[in-house]
Amino acid sequence: MKTCFFAIVLLLAQLSSQAKVRLSALFTDGMVLQQQSKVPVWGWADPQATVTLQTSWNGQKYQAKVDKLGQWKIVVQTPAAGGAYQIKVSEKNVIELHDILIGEVWLCSGQSNMEMPLKGYPGQPILGSTEAMMNSKDDQLRIYTVPRNPLLQPASDSKPSVWRKAEPQSVVSFSATAYYFGRQLRKTLGVPVGLIHSSYGGSNIEAWMEASWLADQKDIQIPKQEEGLKDKNRVPTMLYNGMIHPIACYGIRGIIWYQGESNYERPDQYEVLFPRMVEKYRALWGNHELPFYFMQIAPFDYASLPPYHVGGKYNSAYLRDAQRKSLDKIPHSAMAVTLDLGEQNCIHPSHKQQSGERLAYLALHDSYGFASLNLKSPVYEKLEIKGSTAVLSFKDAPLGLTSYGKEIKTFEIAGKDQVFYPADAVLKGKTIVVASLKVEEPVAVRYAFKDFVVGEVFGANGLPLSSFRTDDW
Repeated sequence: MKTCFFAIVLLLAQLSSQAKVRLSALFTDGMVLQQQSKVPVWGWADPQATVTLQTSWNGQKYQAKVDKLGQWKIVVQTPAAGGAYQIKVSEKNVIELHDILIGEVWLCSGQSNMEMPLKGYPGQPILGSTEAMMNSKDDQLRIYTVPRNPLLQPASDSKPSVWRKAEPQSVVSFSATAYYFGRQLRKTLGVPVGLIHSSYGGSNIEAWMEASWLADQKDIQIPKQEEGLKDKNRVPTMLYNGMIHPIACYGIRGIIWYQGESNYERPDQYEVLFPRMVEKYRALWGNHELPFYFMQIAPFDYASLPPYHVGGKYNSAYLRDAQRKSLDKIPHSAMAVTLDLGEQNCIHPSHKQQSGERLAYLALHDSYGFASLNLKSPVYEKLEIKGSTAVLSFKDAPLGLTSYGKEIKTFEIAGKDQVFYPADAVLKGKTIVVASLKVEEPVAVRYAFKDFVVGEVFGANGLPLSSFRTDDW
């Protein structure tokens, strides 16, 4: 009889739990919603129940029927930037969310250079981080970190987390690149900014992609079971399943991305997968023009890492070039260049302030109406052969190019034999003239095309030119 009584109590408790409306983990006190948009709010409740949601900024009530799987979604219209506001969600119970801001929301994703916290890694500092932390207090900048969660199947919800206001105790463990990005937007735009950080150190791009997107890649194996899996941050689909799928559709202005180091050995494949991932992410968010800004991986001596590959396409310049060429395949995107920030003996450059701010410059230029300013790195455009010289032209360099008076030593030139020789390079406005006495009939040029190299050419705005090649050898 006693056993039966406890069974009934347990059943009633389960039914009570099922009856309660609940929200996705993303929706907490202090969150930021994208301004002047139709943004979804979603969660779970009893099938066929009716969920009511009310927003304080206009007093409007919305209702949605819960589907047979217990899921519901309500799309609300947000006003111009401001706050704080409240949202009330009710069915058999009531959830009240407070201190909600309306502003600009960005997803920040990638691998360790995005994940690297403002405090740095052991033995790997971030320049100026202590000063940045101690001056970080800003209740209009809110940060949210999606917990690490590699999964075999797509999750309906992410692991619990909370929105936090920017202050020393919160930003210390938050993505440095994302923080500096958001800080610059706050300074320039003067509106609330929300940053959703979802990254995982050491991850390759296929871990961030859904299974069907990888079906044509014969050398990429989709896992069937978790047993025996190691390094799940490198297992195809697992980070997408646990850290992107459950947050997709949250109202955002755009995405910033810092990844590629774990794919450096497969640049040709990256050239296919990267644009595909961007296209599919945009489809997830229902916006084929969703801004997407990314960091080019920094120069580093990759041969110093296991399995110590050297030569050929193991040169990480090929991966940087795959990223550069992706600009022609990914509309509404731009690339921040770090050719001047790499460190030969550390894969995590300490200049994260420049990384975050350069991403912010791209967003400000392309997404926020600052197109009249020169906020981009110069980009290689075309090659012309004139006798024994090669003339290279560049775009996004309205005031021309500079080496700050220093000799340029990282250009190479080749003839039909495909043998590259060091070349002399002369800057002439928006062009560079390249030649070598060893190549009478040039056909191809490469710039800074080494695993580790320090950039020598900049736009007049101080932003570096990316390494590049004119050949496809």
